[in-house]
Amino acid sequence: MIASSLRPASVAELLAAARAGLLGPDPATLRAATAFRTSYGTRHPGRTGSYRNEVLSIRVGAAVGSCGCEPGAATDGLVDDCVAATVAELLDHPSPQVRVAALDAYLMHSRPHPHAAGAEGTPVVIDGPTSLTKSRRRAEVVADLLPAGVCRVLVVGVVGSILAELRARSIGYVPCDLAGGVTEWGEPVFESVTAAPSDYDALLVTGMTLGNRSFDELRAVALERGLPLVLFAQTGSAVLPWFLGGGVHAVSAEPYPFFSLDGGPSTLTTYRELP
Repeated sequence: MIASSLRPASVAELLAAARAGLLGPDPATLRAATAFRTSYGTRHPGRTGSYRNEVLSIRVGAAVGSCGCEPGAATDGLVDDCVAATVAELLDHPSPQVRVAALDAYLMHSRPHPHAAGAEGTPVVIDGPTSLTKSRRRAEVVADLLPAGVCRVLVVGVVGSILAELRARSIGYVPCDLAGGVTEWGEPVFESVTAAPSDYDALLVTGMTLGNRSFDELRAVALERGLPLVLFAQTGSAVLPWFLGGGVHAVSAEPYPFFSLDGGPSTLTTYRELP
């Protein structure tokens, strides 16, 4: 029986529930048919900044689960570890990126969008003739998930189009990203949340925080301060809706292939915390 009512206290607790078969089929009965990595760089026309991402993906049945990795982390050996392994074995893998990708694939297999975590999501199709058009449309969808009245947002995972959308709405932001540097508007990007100013009233966080194990820390900040936490999840899109009502206000879920990798229409699913 799938425990749709589970509200985990941490990613580790959600992993434990998956290992125990509480979220779907016995993971020992499922195998990863394919594992692959995607390394890509992006600089949209008209933008001055670029970024590079690396993603580890695992296929289980018709579902593909993904986890963001630091460049070079998804080695050939890590990919080989995943192929033909059972989901149970992958959920116990020493690499946190493998565990998250396997968990994402398992949850996508058992509760695919738009019903991740037993919630009722809203599919949203984004399209456009250029990558920048799609990026701007995705940014609109993400920004729409912020509660009304938000004045200043901690943005973890700097994306130019999302910052531009916040600027267009006169919403201030504190940019934070492990890569550091500056935004397109010359603003310093803080490399850690602890180094960033704390004068924000909401958090807007990338799903890639699952891979670097900072998600639990950020959710704890939101809970402690009573602030809304909105997630824009490409990697971990089936994982993060399980935290709705447990410190997460809303999720924009976007499974592989992500909007920037596909020239055609892409479907996001938005989830909101029940009132």
